[in-house]
This record gives sequence, structure tokens and C-alpha cells, in this order.
Amino acid sequence: MAIHWFPGHMNSTRNAINDRMKAGLDVVIEMLDARCPGSSANPLLAQLTQGKPTLKLLNKQDIADPERTALWLAHYNALPDTRAIGLDASVKAPAQALIKACRELAPLRGGMVKPVRVLICGIPNVGKSTLINTLLSKRAAKTGDEPGITKVEQKLVLENDFYLFDTPGMLWPRIAVEESGYNLAASGAIGRNAFDEEEVALELIAYLRDNYAGLIEARYKLSDIAGLGDEELLTAIGKKRGAMLSGGRVNLQKAAEVLIYEFRQNILGRITLETPEEFLRWQAAADLIEAERKAKAGKGKKKKAKQPSRDAQGTEEVSEADEAFSEEADAEAEHKPD
Repeated sequence: MAIHWFPGHMNSTRNAINDRMKAGLDVVIEMLDARCPGSSANPLLAQLTQGKPTLKLLNKQDIADPERTALWLAHYNALPDTRAIGLDASVKAPAQALIKACRELAPLRGGMVKPVRVLICGIPNVGKSTLINTLLSKRAAKTGDEPGITKVEQKLVLENDFYLFDTPGMLWPRIAVEESGYNLAASGAIGRNAFDEEEVALELIAYLRDNYAGLIEARYKLSDIAGLGDEELLTAIGKKRGAMLSGGRVNLQKAAEVLIYEFRQNILGRITLETPEEFLRWQAAADLIEAERKAKAGKGKKKKAKQPSRDAQGTEEVSEADEAFSEEADAEAEHKPD
């Protein structure tokens, strides 16, 4: 299943980031979901802010697997011009640590003449608004347990010489890593109308069975779930949670909603849906598929170029408009949801 969710305001955010880069920035903060750090890292943002020192904030670490969070922090801290911090955005002391980290990433900036200018970005529903409210000790930004709350950029003065530019949550138009699409949907970063809850729940349950079987067995009072198929396990969960239809049938849609909700609310326990090693493997596989897709598209364009149209004088030529239309059609077909 392909998951795509790129509302209009996200395109505006992309333009705003471009404008902010031209105006001058010293550090880029990317806020990540500690339950899926690789999947919540925006490749489009990396392109837009290329060359700038980066601070990765792994939010929601209080509900993520602590051992896996340590792996991700080590992974990001090993990258050049990058720092990584784990935090719970609602706790002030860890939140304020980002100011010190940004100053270390931009040591030549500071003071009223050269204030530190920082852009904070992240996917929808990752907790940026909560973090800002914590830093300012007041409700400066709307928060909610759904993506797309923040819609406009705002400038915040955290210290006299430290300016923070907040942007609305932004995904990217095409999520090439299939596992990332499922993880983002499960974590709440994607609007619910953009994915099938039952399909996402089945992917989630397959991962949890293989990596967090003990948490599933404890929560739903099940035993020996290793031998159950994905749908069988979701059915068993539905029975335990009362997601029933007439005739004793299980409502799998309701069971899926329950599972996703209980994962998001940390009712199942502290879970992280990927390790750095897993994500790099998924990314490599996706890159290979993308390279094959581009090669195939390139062959198609060459073939079309060999079938020229005739102009009014009978001469054969390929119009630029026809070629542009062909590329647009190829892109539209590629991005069309399954």
C-alpha cells in the first residue's frame, strides 16, 4: 500500500523553508518521533536545508524503547555537523538543552549583533507545539493529538540573541520506504483518511509479534502468539477487547483502531518500530526500487521520442509541450494511490 498525505499547507511550508534559508539560518532543528526516528526524518527537509548544522530532537523518548533510543542517538551523533538529544517535549529542563546544543553547533553566532537564528521543523503531530509551549512556559502554540494543527510560520524569541522560527509539520510528497509509510501512519503523523487502519494494524502487529511479543501477551492476556498469523492475532485481540459483531464475529476494523490507539497512547508499553540497522536496510531496498523505476521511465521517454509528430508543413518533430505532458502523466501515474 502506498501512503501519500501532502495537504496544501505543506507545500506552503516547503516554500517558507526555502525563503527562510535565503534570509539566513545558523542551525536547523529537526524534531523526530523517538518511536520511529528514521521514518520521521524528512528527506525533503534534508534537501532544502543541505549544508546547515542540524540538531535532531528525538521527542516522545519517554514512551519509546530506551535501548533503541540510545542506538538512534549514537547513530545521529556520529554524523558530521549533527547533534542528537532525546527528550519529552513537556519537560522543561531537557527542552532547554536544545538552546545550548544549537549554540555549540553555531559557535560564531551570538549576541545582539549576530543572534543565533534557528529553524525548527518536523513531521505533523511530532510535538513541536508542545515543545514551544514548554520553552515559553505558556500556551503559545495550539496542540492536539492529530496531525496538521500548526498552519503558519511563527518567530519566537527564546533568549535575547536566540530566535526560533517554527514551521508547520511537513511530510514529503512520495514516501518511498514502504515500512516508513506504515510506521508514520501507526504513530499518528498521517491523517486517518490517507490510510487503511486494518492494513496498518496488520503491519504493526507483525512487527510487534516479532519484536515485542511479551508486551502483546501481557496487555491482551494471550500466550504463545508466535504461531499465530497476523490476522489471527488481530482477531484474538479483537475478542479480548470486545470488538465484536453479531453472530460472534470479530470486527477487525474496530480491533485495528483499538490496537493503533493503544500503541499511540503507550498502553502497550515502550515501543520503537525500527532500529538504525533496520531503517538503513529498508532505505537501501527503496533506493534500488527507485533507481529501477527511473531507469524504466527513462526508457519510456526515449521510446516516445522516436515517434515524432508532424507539424503543419509535414516535417517531423517532437513538441516540447507533448514531452512535458508525457512527463506529467508519468509522474501522476506514479503518485496515484493504490
